[in-house]
Amino acid sequence: MKNLQTMIKEQGQVFPGNVLKVDSFLNHQIDPELIKAIALDFAAYFNRSSITKIVTIEASGIAPALMLASHWGIPMLFAKKSQPSTLKNDHVYHSPVYSYTKQTETRISIDKAYLTSQDRILIIDDFLAQGQAVLGLVDIAKQAGAQVAGVGICIEKSFQAGRNRLEAAGLDVYSICRIAALDQGKISFLEEDKFCGQ
Repeated sequence: MKNLQTMIKEQGQVFPGNVLKVDSFLNHQIDPELIKAIALDFAAYFNRSSITKIVTIEASGIAPALMLASHWGIPMLFAKKSQPSTLKNDHVYHSPVYSYTKQTETRISIDKAYLTSQDRILIIDDFLAQGQAVLGLVDIAKQAGAQVAGVGICIEKSFQAGRNRLEAAGLDVYSICRIAALDQGKISFLEEDKFCGQ
């Protein structure tokens, strides 16, 4: 596989406010072979047998979520950041999500027809920083009565509070690459990260 850590080192850009830009290969222009390898890593960690759907938020989580859903042969469902006119409030689950990067709050929504108490979901996202996006999806899952099997993250900013928040909520969090710090334009990784560096 193409090494995610190497891609981050070679193409990632660090901006003020602990912002890591990886849009040349992950969340704008997408490297399909990298996404395929990421999906296989998630598949190796999580137990497919009990999972009925992969759930993410538009738009950056869609590529890895769809690749994993295709690999497992199950549906992928994404929460929308704007509610279309075809969806009425009483037909959706919704939750507020604050973005520290954009400094805005968005109300994400999922049609009630596609998430039920019969579902056991795996949440997939491109980044984990403060954990707000994942917690918004967890909130929607609770509204639906669905179970959350775990959370798969492509890149985790381990120096921020997201992982602690998710683990405090009892979630199994698996991150393919964990960043220890973004200092003065330099990126350092957690040494104990098993997958970065292979």
